[in-house]
Amino acid sequence: MTDISRLLIRPAHLVVPPRLVVFDWDGTLADSTGRIVIAFQEALVSVDHPPLPDEAIRGIIGLSLANAITELFPEAEDRFREALAQAYHRCYFANEEPVALYPEAQALLDALAETGCLLAVATGKSRRGLDRALAQTGTADYFHHTLTAEETRSKPHPEMLDGILDYTGSGPTETWMVGDTDFDLLMARNAGTHAIGITHGAHPRERLAAARPDWLIERLARLHDGQGQEQGNQPIAKPSAPREPGTPPAV
Repeated sequence: MTDISRLLIRPAHLVVPPRLVVFDWDGTLADSTGRIVIAFQEALVSVDHPPLPDEAIRGIIGLSLANAITELFPEAEDRFREALAQAYHRCYFANEEPVALYPEAQALLDALAETGCLLAVATGKSRRGLDRALAQTGTADYFHHTLTAEETRSKPHPEMLDGILDYTGSGPTETWMVGDTDFDLLMARNAGTHAIGITHGAHPRERLAAARPDWLIERLARLHDGQGQEQGNQPIAKPSAPREPGTPPAV
């Protein structure tokens, strides 16, 4: 059994500030898991399928839409899966209410940016969905790179995170992956980065703990709680600018 209490304590190897912090979006920075569940339930009704327990839908948040539907309906015909995916997109984008960030998200992004930390997003959303959310929240300029499940393989495969590491020129050991699902944490493990779970999103704390994160937090502010402002009384050096995709790192 995983010792959850141990995971709630910031480990010594995370005292050194990261060069790069990669965030999941839904349930991590954005308080949006509820609207995903509602849209999925509406989509099921529109294709004449009975609603599922909300917990089942929350359990697949973080996967690409195709993988999520396959996880929920492994025996379904392709025609049903395609109809459900199209219905979900219609229902989700019909909701024009702006996405809300978690209360501490804006202050955290400001604080991390001020230290010179590189920031990125790795999400199971569509590109259209992420771009709309970034525009609604006014946060696009914070991020040096963003990747979605439409552009890479779905979590927990490391391809999405590997692509961000390559673009920013950051190494796995100087990178934190922060997410609210075990898909995020397993992707981090697969890519060799540090894995930090946050418990206010889609997956319960016990499920996150089972993925063996480096650290479990209950509030975003814990990522920048006064630690990491300085190293050895010297200001943190601002990371070098990200390199263009496809160019090799400096030796």
